[in-house]
Amino acid sequence: MTPGRFITLEGGEGGGKSTQARLLADKLAARGLPVLLTREPGGAPGAEVLRNLLLGGSVSWSPAAETLLHFAARTEHAEKTIRPALAAGIWVVSDRFYDSTMVYQGWGLGSDRAAITRLIGLLGLVPDLTLVLDVTVETTMARLASRGAAADRYERLGAPFFARIREGFQAVVAGEPNRCVMLDGTPNEAHVASSVMAAVCGRFTLL
Repeated sequence: MTPGRFITLEGGEGGGKSTQARLLADKLAARGLPVLLTREPGGAPGAEVLRNLLLGGSVSWSPAAETLLHFAARTEHAEKTIRPALAAGIWVVSDRFYDSTMVYQGWGLGSDRAAITRLIGLLGLVPDLTLVLDVTVETTMARLASRGAAADRYERLGAPFFARIREGFQAVVAGEPNRCVMLDGTPNEAHVASSVMAAVCGRFTLL
């Protein structure tokens, strides 16, 4: 059996990655590929419990503790969901993975980035392709304001935080150009979806 492929979508708030992850999964399935759409934090029962703790805002975690909680959730996600799916030949599309921890906790909240790098190494699971949807801080603020839904704790951190997040994702892409591709998340949904699919087709020759 041919192992599945692991594709992650990353980016700051309001970049459209959740929508694009869903659209990509649908397009891959339409081409006859077995696909699993998942998310972080979450993606496994224990990880979903930790998601509620991390995003709910009822606890003010230290950056170090928050980092470890994300990796606890990620380990559950990897062991219970991602690895079994890949071994079964399923393509996995994940809305966020470890780059988000490096950027949000490392660049955004000041957690030790070298320690996060070590945790990534211990996890031992690297995406085949990471697509980073980039938007300006102004676009982030405008899109969050238009949602009309209760903001999670990261969405409430404001423009200076979002600027650090954008800088962090740009650094991730620059540091791993063989794995990461940055795409403009500003155009309309259909245009971005076309860019996403083009990047995926350019990476995987069987498509």
